[in-house]
Amino acid sequence: MRNLITCFLLVVLASVNGYTQVDRSKYPEPGPAPEIQLGEYESFTLKNGLKVYVVENKKLPRVAFSLVLDKDPTLEGDAAGYVSMAGELMQRGTTKRTKEQLDQEIDFMGASLNVGSSSVYAASLKKHSEKLVEIMADVVLNPTFPAEELEKIKKQTLSGLEAGKDDPGTIASNVAQVVVYGKDHPYGEITTEETVENVDLDKIKTYYQTYWKPNIAYMAIVGDINKKEAERLVKKHFDKWAKGNVPPKKYDLPKMPEKTTVALVDRPASVQSAINVTYPIILAPGHPDVIKARVANQILGGGSAGRLFQNLREEHGYTYGSYSSISSDKLVGRFNADASVRNEVTDSAVFELLKELKTMENEKVSEEELLNAKNFITGSFARSLESPSTIASFALNIEQNNLPKDYYANYLKNVQAVTLDDVQAIARKYINPDKAHIVIVGKGSDVADKLKQFGEVKYFDIYGQSYTPSAKSALPAGLTATKVLDNYLAALGGKDKLKQVKDVSMTMKGSAMGTELTITDIKKAPGKAYMLLSVPGMEVQKSVVNGNEAAIYSMGQKAPLDEKTKKDLIFKSILYPEMNYDAFGVNSTLTGIENIEGKEAYAVDIVLPSGSKSTQYFDKETGLKVRESASLETPQGTMNQVVDFSDYKEVKGIKFPHVSTMTVGPQKIRTEVVTVDYNTGVKDDQFKIE
Repeated sequence: MRNLITCFLLVVLASVNGYTQVDRSKYPEPGPAPEIQLGEYESFTLKNGLKVYVVENKKLPRVAFSLVLDKDPTLEGDAAGYVSMAGELMQRGTTKRTKEQLDQEIDFMGASLNVGSSSVYAASLKKHSEKLVEIMADVVLNPTFPAEELEKIKKQTLSGLEAGKDDPGTIASNVAQVVVYGKDHPYGEITTEETVENVDLDKIKTYYQTYWKPNIAYMAIVGDINKKEAERLVKKHFDKWAKGNVPPKKYDLPKMPEKTTVALVDRPASVQSAINVTYPIILAPGHPDVIKARVANQILGGGSAGRLFQNLREEHGYTYGSYSSISSDKLVGRFNADASVRNEVTDSAVFELLKELKTMENEKVSEEELLNAKNFITGSFARSLESPSTIASFALNIEQNNLPKDYYANYLKNVQAVTLDDVQAIARKYINPDKAHIVIVGKGSDVADKLKQFGEVKYFDIYGQSYTPSAKSALPAGLTATKVLDNYLAALGGKDKLKQVKDVSMTMKGSAMGTELTITDIKKAPGKAYMLLSVPGMEVQKSVVNGNEAAIYSMGQKAPLDEKTKKDLIFKSILYPEMNYDAFGVNSTLTGIENIEGKEAYAVDIVLPSGSKSTQYFDKETGLKVRESASLETPQGTMNQVVDFSDYKEVKGIKFPHVSTMTVGPQKIRTEVVTVDYNTGVKDDQFKIE
């Protein structure tokens, strides 16, 4: 019976196809742009010039207040960072409230209050809106800028900078800013330890007194509130805010590079390269090219369907993702395309990325690509309208950027009007692979020579300061990886002493994101290991190796273990495996001399029997291992894992590193040895696998 029904349907469909005579050689014409109902907003202006926009929405009994200053960027000079600190400091105390009182009142209402360098956001239940606006006004009108709070902010900033030093994405962003805009432009300034130390209260107070004026401010109010209620609240609490003249700032336009060059940040421990192809463009908000550029960029690198993603990830497997952007700005816009790839394919990835840019310039995109891009933008735009805050942001954008009043009402019509010729014209105007900065953060010894094909290679530090690298020391004649490893074993205490070690027990303590960590690491010959990571009151993760068996437990539950991970765990249970790498099937290669924290170190590439790769660095003078780097697969993609070893101390004739600092992406965990001992007679019961 089912076969009969199927045959019947096939016959009917064939008949329909015969009568309709669909011409599949032509791509279907896109339908008309959907009619968009933007929703209504109301507005009013206080006598002091504060412009307010109200979007009433009664779905939830909540109200959100967003205040933003329409000001030119500030060039911060040798105190870069003080502008953002000014916003943070405004929330640390007023003439009426201390920081603690502010925090308590906000928490009591279940509200939120966040202050930036030129903005304030506050939200709460409707019943607390009166109190919330009063606090918001107090923060804006009466900040006291406590000196002790500034010192706290500076310390927090320095801590963030320290974490960013090992994050390739942060480094690439810093250097890209400098090479695109220059350090004499506010968009090209970088906050460093030195500039943070130069921040003082006078600069912060001057900034506040100069720019926090109502006549350049806009407020958007969204939620369960009407114009009458909003006007009463705002007038009551912001009417006394005194207006004043705000000086405009003018900056020279950054110029396109005359030819493509490579800005290389040499990171010897990197197993990946962060790639940014970038340059300035002139594209102001509201310009007719903005919407066309949005469509063109969607095709090039706006998402997983973009050409960059499809080429670098799907076709070549170089990266987890590659994207691009064509951004508009009142001062100066920017083109950017990026990817993070393995060191060994860095030059290939750059080649493919540039190839896609050139193809966009030289060839028209397909009708299918154009239609898919329009559909994606239409869907995203329509979904954004589900949020009442979108209507408020539209109103602010129209006012701040002098856009036509119907700019967003006609947005989708203008998207649908973009043609194949428009996309190519935009590509030729704004996509310039022959005049670009190619920023690479990676291992110079692996990638520098291969990058010369794209342009002159110039070296930069992590803050965008150019320098000429000194010639690297040549490897001593006859030195091999085996000899480097033998020197390491001798530095630890000597092979004879190490062969006598039957077990090692170590306890380390550290912290991550404010949480105390304890690591217990126990090994026993032959082939037994136990490692436990715990926080107060909880076992987070445990790994156990007992001969040819291995297991990992996460939060008390036994986790699945793939064969490669199992092999690595078993190998790492060996005490001092460097004494006989050949017997264990480990391949070691001496690759050169690298600078590690200001000292020269021999770099040795290690390949385990499982295929896992790492690079180990041994201090040229002491012979001790000072760093190990490897790539780590995470749910967020491949990340660089670096472990630094320091503070070696002798315990009964054998040296152990007492400080280890592990960096994975932006996270850095420093641990210190609390106890370490060996040959204590560890029992086999310690290594039971359940």
